[in-house]
Amino acid sequence: MVVDEVIVTCAKIELISLGINMDLTSLAQSALEASRLMSIASTKEKNEALEKIGEALLANSGEILAANQADLDYAHSKGKNEILDRLSLDKSRLEGIVEDLQKVIMLEDEIGKIIDEQVRPNGLKIQRVRCPLGVVGMIYESRPNVTVDATVLCLKSGNAVILKGGSDAILTNRALVKVMKGALLKSAISAQSLQFLDTTDRAITGEFLKLKGYLDVIIPRGGKGLIDFVIQNATVPVIETGASVVHTYIDKVVNIEMAVAIVVNAKTRRVSICNALDTILVHEKIAQEFLTILAPLLREKEVELRCDERALAIVGGDGVAATDHDFGKEFLDYILAVKVVDDFDEALKHIAKYSLKHSEAIITEDAKVGERFLNEVDAACVYWNASTQFSDGAQFGLGAEIGISTQKLHVRGPFALEGLTTFKWVVRGDGQVRI
Repeated sequence: MVVDEVIVTCAKIELISLGINMDLTSLAQSALEASRLMSIASTKEKNEALEKIGEALLANSGEILAANQADLDYAHSKGKNEILDRLSLDKSRLEGIVEDLQKVIMLEDEIGKIIDEQVRPNGLKIQRVRCPLGVVGMIYESRPNVTVDATVLCLKSGNAVILKGGSDAILTNRALVKVMKGALLKSAISAQSLQFLDTTDRAITGEFLKLKGYLDVIIPRGGKGLIDFVIQNATVPVIETGASVVHTYIDKVVNIEMAVAIVVNAKTRRVSICNALDTILVHEKIAQEFLTILAPLLREKEVELRCDERALAIVGGDGVAATDHDFGKEFLDYILAVKVVDDFDEALKHIAKYSLKHSEAIITEDAKVGERFLNEVDAACVYWNASTQFSDGAQFGLGAEIGISTQKLHVRGPFALEGLTTFKWVVRGDGQVRI
């Protein structure tokens, strides 16, 4: 196929251009030097650069979408149908990406903010002031929107960024980076602040994770396999994002109509994103009525229900028998695990066992039970009577997101500008010495 030839040719060019590790180091050195300039860039300079990126993305949409179509054709030829939705760009999605970019421009600049300050008895004035992380490494799978989101958020927060996208989106990412770097050349922001690891070579990816002294943090965004690979191989700090097993518990005191609408949305709005619903837990006292209404609606949307014994007895031919493996699995597909539980406490135990601490939800009219769920479930995002599809930086008012952190140190849940900063202690004196 023509696409095969393009990718093979590009791979050869990549290996020639990157060559040995010294060339990868040179790329990282360029980002490091650019990060020093980024740390002192004004808000006006950064926003104007982002404006130019947005304009360039729309002006070059034909080139970008053509590259994306080539990636899609290649993925389809290899039978990778499960990634097509998250890999796909069209005019509407590209315009949505630029809309999120505009929201980031409107956000307040975090850099230089005084977090707190005090004057000590000896007269020293001490402040904690927000500053950039430095050089951010992004490694992610077949989501070309991340290429733009990560770039925009890193630049607005005063960081340089090195991108390593998935091989399935190599042509799309290459086109996006080309357009964005071209826009930066017309701005006051150094184009070297955006670097792209233009390779599908896993060995070079492994070396990328070991750029201690150049990278300040690595942020993997993708499935559990990618995140585990990064954690096991990185020698720089890692912010874990993405992997999830999302539950919704339907309590015995519930508005059935609302519960059905939430579950259908949480499962089917977009099935290939990390906040999509994987498992529902249904209280036994409401299971018959709830599942009888829900099952045919999900059948219409071609969702396969993998049910435990009690759930299967209710839905009959609308479901199949679940295996133990189905509970605790991130499907990213039109599949939903269904389990009937005796009570709220059994639901909590199930979630505690299988959750990856991303997004968890309860649907109930019982305020006491709802508050218990919010307080007792250990996850980055906990919901009461709402779809988990809202776990998203733009929906949380962040403009866009760099990822959804499932860890507890530094950041948790959707994070964007503030999560890409640290702080420094600024101490001003007038000759104080310590006795």
